[in-house]
Amino acid sequence: MLSVAEARERILAAFQPLGAEQVAVADALGRVLAEDVAARVTQPPVAVSAMDGYAVRAADVATIPSRLQVVGEAPAGREHKGAVRSGEAVRIFTGAPIPPGADTVVIQENTRREGDRVVVNATAPAGRHVRAQGLDFKAGEIGLRHGRRLTARDIGLAAAMNRPWLNVRRRPRIAILSTGDEIVMPGELAGPGQIYASNGLALAAFVAAWGGEANHLGIAPDDSAALQAMASAAKGADLLLTSGGASVGDRDLVRAALGERGMELDFWRIAMRPGKPLLFGRLGDTPVLGVPGNPVSALVCATIFLRPAMERMLGVEEPAYPSPTALLGRDLEENDSREDYLRATLDFDAEGRAVATPFPVQDSSMLSRLALADCLVVRPPHAPPADKGTPVPIVPLSGGAISQ
Repeated sequence: MLSVAEARERILAAFQPLGAEQVAVADALGRVLAEDVAARVTQPPVAVSAMDGYAVRAADVATIPSRLQVVGEAPAGREHKGAVRSGEAVRIFTGAPIPPGADTVVIQENTRREGDRVVVNATAPAGRHVRAQGLDFKAGEIGLRHGRRLTARDIGLAAAMNRPWLNVRRRPRIAILSTGDEIVMPGELAGPGQIYASNGLALAAFVAAWGGEANHLGIAPDDSAALQAMASAAKGADLLLTSGGASVGDRDLVRAALGERGMELDFWRIAMRPGKPLLFGRLGDTPVLGVPGNPVSALVCATIFLRPAMERMLGVEEPAYPSPTALLGRDLEENDSREDYLRATLDFDAEGRAVATPFPVQDSSMLSRLALADCLVVRPPHAPPADKGTPVPIVPLSGGAISQ
């Protein structure tokens, strides 16, 4: 069986960044930049006040108290016409341009108004409360790099740089096909021995959470012809994602049925728990990733394999942070030959250190435990027994997707 690392590398080798499309900056949240974004303007365009107060010459307030003649006003968005001369002040508000001649701002709390004069009670050296021209960024400077998944902060920066449109990677189109006579859609009448399908909906949500477009093809019965017919609807997708039907039972038909349609199998089965019967191949021009039918296995495999494949298609360039770790919250036995991903809760001890406590029962059908989990504890093959308090690598589970 392949290792998890080798399986992931072979999957990633099948994908390249997708083409770019242009979207409005208002619609770009969560999209991935296909090119660097440079500022079209300088911000601020001129030196402006950072506070409400009075624009003055620093030399005029070097000795206090100082009485200055108020010769005008500069509200935000408008400028005072004329220069500030010795002995003069201009009433100014946050964001307003600093008048020529002035080189500092005295905040209003340190002043007292007396008619057309202002009494200054505190010194203000040159540059105090002044935002220099280009303090934030200058025209032509790169503010956002390609490969960045855009956050709300990035949207604000792009707008401030006067970039109403952005070139982003096209969303990966993922066709999802669930298999099995034993599953029915939520809301339908379940017969004897049937259960409600969760994988298709969960995987579609996972795809959407990580920036893709999911097309749920439905549930294929345990019939080769029907499975082949439904899989044909994935033509044109960037990936066909199947759920179930990839194990060793007589009714696990995905490999055989798609093989009859010309699927070239790259690998099947990996040294992983949960997720051993993982399948990867190519059906014509469409890569095929087959995850197990057990709900937890499907989502764990999506985290370990589908997400990196989607990020390769999106051209995501994440910073190379060290893998997170936590202290074990309970003792663990020796691991066997498969890399294990244990569902666990995450807390913090009195010293603020993260503590991951795996659930005592790790059955791959238990979605309730996965929903309650905060992370996966990663156990390498043949890992020796680990005592409570031992540092272990984890995969965080948070946010709209299973992990981020």
